[in-house]
Amino acid sequence: MRVYVPLTLPGLAEAYKTGELGAGPFAAYAVTPALREWYLSDDIEELEYAALSRAALASLRLLAADAEAARRRVVVAVDVADGAAVADPDRGLDPSALGEVRIARGVALARAAAVHVDADDAETDVAAAAGALEAADGGDDDAQFVVDGAEDHELLWFATQEIPNLVGPGD
Repeated sequence: MRVYVPLTLPGLAEAYKTGELGAGPFAAYAVTPALREWYLSDDIEELEYAALSRAALASLRLLAADAEAARRRVVVAVDVADGAAVADPDRGLDPSALGEVRIARGVALARAAAVHVDADDAETDVAAAAGALEAADGGDDDAQFVVDGAEDHELLWFATQEIPNLVGPGD
């Protein structure tokens, strides 16, 4: 099963250093029954893109909580055993939890299929979105517009061999 793990660049650097994504339990995103129902598509590529987008929003939330992290969203696509990712049926219909799954244990970074990261030119919009997230969650339409501005930037695809270049020297 493909899952999408939201991170920040410092989080990716830590995963690279330890060789593990999360110590568990941690949240990730995947094509869940609730996501399928919400998205109304049977196209697996579209559904996986929707799960990736949900993880990108979760990465934005991590950035909002870490003022020191570079303002670039990071999502790691990783393959786990089918039973390793579990959706909470009580949160399945919660719009904020669409596609969310729990991973009980850490996952070796070696299982990653790819890394998705914002380009440098997205940093201004991502920074503004991270700053507006709380107001958007409170129903502020102008703040939601700012948050949506980050979604206008497609995450770039990187092979796992490129992680050292993403996290920089010494990390």
